Amino acid sequence: MAIAAESQQEPKTPLKASEVEKRWTLNDFDIGKPLGRGKFGHVYLAREKKSNHIVALKVLFKSQLKQSQVEHQLRREVEIQSHLRHPNILRLYGYFYDQTRVYLILEYAAKGELYKELQKSKCFSERRTATYIASLARALIYLHGKHVIHRDIKPENLLIGLQGELKIADFGWSVHTFNRRQTMCGTLDYLPPEMVESIQHDASVDIWSLGILCYEFLYGVPPFEAKEHSDTYRRIVKVDLKFPAKPTVSPGAQDLISQMLVKDSTQRLPLHKLLEHSWIVQNADPSGVYRG
Repeated sequence: MAIAAESQQEPKTPLKASEVEKRWTLNDFDIGKPLGRGKFGHVYLAREKKSNHIVALKVLFKSQLKQSQVEHQLRREVEIQSHLRHPNILRLYGYFYDQTRVYLILEYAAKGELYKELQKSKCFSERRTATYIASLARALIYLHGKHVIHRDIKPENLLIGLQGELKIADFGWSVHTFNRRQTMCGTLDYLPPEMVESIQHDASVDIWSLGILCYEFLYGVPPFEAKEHSDTYRRIVKVDLKFPAKPTVSPGAQDLISQMLVKDSTQRLPLHKLLEHSWIVQNADPSGVYRG
């Protein structure tokens, strides 16, 4: 699968090649331990030999990409992510490929997957949640400013950097758009009503997902979870939002979630207003880093 005529390499990354046109090959890297496995391949810790820079190398099998008909999706993911520069978005430094595989050279997020942290902790404190939600709101403001909708914000797609900062890591469902779209994608628990009902959607789908995430961080489960898919659909469409008595969550946090999980997408709390919300102002670490 040829993503483009040649591999892309930017001169200003920590992986500076002697020539801008340089093509990466596997020989440029020392491969370390596996970091995780995905649907189409594996991610390894790696070191670029020349610079000693530590990266994550995502290895994807062309045959599996082709079989699942996601080559176009991968091309789009690479195209979008390689142009993004934000402290809360995982960097994509470059890519290369051989006969059987495609390799993505990614920033290494030293503290691993947020999903595992959430499973371990069951739920997060209000300070930790507010810090994470504020930093993601800033990342989404940046993305939306570049006409990119992420469409799949969920714990599995978030990594934690060395300082404890969150990083949006997976752009498989993201789209570069100047208008409204109709594709159904993302993960059921995080889908907004307009996507469930296959109505056109815009960047406000990411506000909804952030509201779901905020709820899940505080309560340990997504708000519309149900035994059957059909019941989850129904609860989303009705916005059947309930706040359980346990764990104890402040009215301020509940108010913020209620303003994001609104059926009419035009009435959802804009991201810049989210950053001004009293609960965020009182709880979020201004540095964007949760320090425990």
